[in-house]
Amino acid sequence: MYIAQAFKGQLGFWKYLPIPVAFFSVMVFSFIFIQTANIDVTALMQAAVKEKGSTGFLFESLMQFALGLFMVLAWVKWVHYQSITSLTTSRIKIDWKRVFHSFVIWGGLVIITTLVGVWLSPENYLFNFKWLPFLKLSVVGILLIPLQTSFEEYLFRGYMMQGMGAFFKSRAIPFIFTSVSFGLMHIGNPEVETLGYGIMVYYIGTGFFLGVITLMDEGLELALGFHAANNLVAGLLITSNWTAFQTDSIFIDISEPTIDASVIITLLLFYPLLLWYFSKKYHWKQWKQKLFGKINQQELV
Repeated sequence: MYIAQAFKGQLGFWKYLPIPVAFFSVMVFSFIFIQTANIDVTALMQAAVKEKGSTGFLFESLMQFALGLFMVLAWVKWVHYQSITSLTTSRIKIDWKRVFHSFVIWGGLVIITTLVGVWLSPENYLFNFKWLPFLKLSVVGILLIPLQTSFEEYLFRGYMMQGMGAFFKSRAIPFIFTSVSFGLMHIGNPEVETLGYGIMVYYIGTGFFLGVITLMDEGLELALGFHAANNLVAGLLITSNWTAFQTDSIFIDISEPTIDASVIITLLLFYPLLLWYFSKKYHWKQWKQKLFGKINQQELV
């Protein structure tokens, strides 16, 4: 049902090209430029943070995604003549309880595991809490980080998922493509420069996880809540000088950058447990059909 919501608007394959092509062109050009010019992304970010302040730099970075979100939503509304509700969910209206439930579940788990890590290895963390800087960070983060994560969700698992699904009459093609491309979008992140391409397994794996909960739940709500919690809690609670978010967070990770066990635990334990939990709570069925089956306009009937 979710992908078939695209049939409620005016399709036209050419209409689906400008936004993804423009977005990926910028990503590819930036990556090629960084590689050929041998730019140190981490050092570049640190210089920008020093010049503008961590919250000022964060604000400028997030505003680009906020504008991107409004562009996607406006394009859908005024070019495809499709409602934002049908882009978001197959339900009659957006289920905000699902959004907040997913946010609380994942946000709480990130907080607990982070605090356990600090307790077990206090030498790897610097307590960085300062009232005024943290207050400024909280305002910017709470207002803009959900817009940043929503842009990515609406672009990949909303707009592209529905557009490709309607064109190819398939769930498998958009599921696989958007999951992999979502992961590859992060290839220019300073984390990849520091940790190596092995960390891409985490980004692509997260893309597949978000794709599963979107297709199985027939809507973006769970993915929107999860993604917002992941980035917001990370930005407020813990950062380091080699991550995409460099903020006045409560803790700073000063350990040697490595792909640690938390990545494997997240992919092989936390994500499967969340899938099991959501599937029981929301009574998911027909996994094969919803993830890999064909679609048709009659699903809306």
